[in-house]
Amino acid sequence: QVRLEESGGGLVQAGESLRLSCAHSGSIFSIKGLGWYRQAPGKQRELVAGITMGGRTNYADSVKGRFTISRDSAKSTVYLQMNSLKPEDTAVYYCNLESWRIPNNYWGQGTQVTVSS
Repeated sequence: QVRLEESGGGLVQAGESLRLSCAHSGSIFSIKGLGWYRQAPGKQRELVAGITMGGRTNYADSVKGRFTISRDSAKSTVYLQMNSLKPEDTAVYYCNLESWRIPNNYWGQGTQVTVSS
């Protein structure tokens, strides 16, 4: 049914950039918003960036000024541009789709981002 597929993760050095993509498909008729979460080993999953269908965005304080979330509704894709990456950004990044209908959330499988010093 509903599927989310992330891509774009990889291994980079500090200061470099990556662009994550998440394509969503399936019968979703009431999308509230899209977002990116990340989870480092042994830590809780945290919201990195979110965007509503109206274009409002929000970011975790730790990534403000470095990361940018955007969407292309025609392509059913949400992006996360990550610049000036730091080792602290190392985590598995997950795409999330929030719906007004139940189930309220859908998740991708995650993509690994590793930043070396």
